[in-house]
Amino acid sequence: MDDCALSFWIYTGVMSVFVGSTLKKFLTSHVSSMPSLVAWLGATLLVERLCTLCMPAVLALAVLCAICWLYSSWDGPPYTLPVEEKAVFITGCDTGFGHATAKQLDAMGFEVFATVLDLEGEGAKQLRGTCSQRLTLLQVDITQTQQVQQALLCTKAKLGMKGLWALVNNAGVCVNFGDAELSLMSNYRGCMEVNFFGTLSVTKTFLPLLRQSKGRIITISSPSGEQPFPCLASYGASKAALNLLINTLRHELEPWGVKVSTILPSAFKTGQSSNTEYWEKQHQLLLQSLSPGLLEEYGEEYVLETKELFQNYAQAANEDLSPVVKTIVEALLSPRPRVRYYAGPGVGLLYFIHSYLPLTLSDRFLQRLFLKKKVIPRALRKENGLGLLNHSSNNNNNNNNNTPQRE
Repeated sequence: MDDCALSFWIYTGVMSVFVGSTLKKFLTSHVSSMPSLVAWLGATLLVERLCTLCMPAVLALAVLCAICWLYSSWDGPPYTLPVEEKAVFITGCDTGFGHATAKQLDAMGFEVFATVLDLEGEGAKQLRGTCSQRLTLLQVDITQTQQVQQALLCTKAKLGMKGLWALVNNAGVCVNFGDAELSLMSNYRGCMEVNFFGTLSVTKTFLPLLRQSKGRIITISSPSGEQPFPCLASYGASKAALNLLINTLRHELEPWGVKVSTILPSAFKTGQSSNTEYWEKQHQLLLQSLSPGLLEEYGEEYVLETKELFQNYAQAANEDLSPVVKTIVEALLSPRPRVRYYAGPGVGLLYFIHSYLPLTLSDRFLQRLFLKKKVIPRALRKENGLGLLNHSSNNNNNNNNNTPQRE
């Protein structure tokens, strides 16, 4: 075998392993956005250029990329399940994703059971005024077992023999901003209590109905549960625990015919995220709770900048919740719902970078995307002989999209 033929087969083998493994991971992750596809092609071509150029292999690679494009873009026939006789239970419908989804599903003809924290609140009043008689409002704090059980009894009484088609776990809370060391223990416990234990309680309570109907569970999670977003330790940890729970349920419920999906949205303006008084209250509470020593080492200006950054992110977040609502509808009516859905602009690219680029580059991208901090802790400034950096003029340049959510 001459040197040219040997080089060709070595090149073909290396490229087959690289492209095959990358393609498998890419397709199973359901990343279908154009930026992600372009990034994948760019990475493949970069490796290709490092190998020996050979025209037949280049043509074969082009064909493979074309097949990948067509396959990843094809979602199968445009067939959806009928809406008739389908009932859906949704948590956290006072505002945000739950509120918008309850309205949309009711308009489509679903029988909707929507939980709210306050039956006399503005969100509940809007649902009463805009939705049909099919929608049932239930006052439920998902951290209160008795209220969850009462919601189950009310749902079963109204459904009769019809059965519950789906549970949409939407209720969640994010009350934290700041470094993990500065975050209050009450924030960690609060996020876990709602996002993990509350969702677990609702899911366990309604599982018998879902197993009986061979229905489905749809859970709104967050990329911060899988990637280390700075200053979101308490929220991210609770979502990480939730993700593992849902994935475990997916395996365990497969023999029962229950489909389990997770939706990972990008940044949207929901709940208290645009409330200036809310951010100021959280900031003052944090300052009052920190020990004098810890506050001295970090500095009030460091904490203030973090608050301002989060507030800017919230103001810049997307107000159009339709990408998430459409994704929930797809997961409800698709004959073969996906395990994971990415909802909203940029989140597919975020996951691609996290999955395929070196960790150092992925971490740097995440930090620059989410937190462009200019102020360093006071103790480090003294140690390095640095003066206080002017951060107020830089905060206006932050175009970050991630924002804490109150679903």
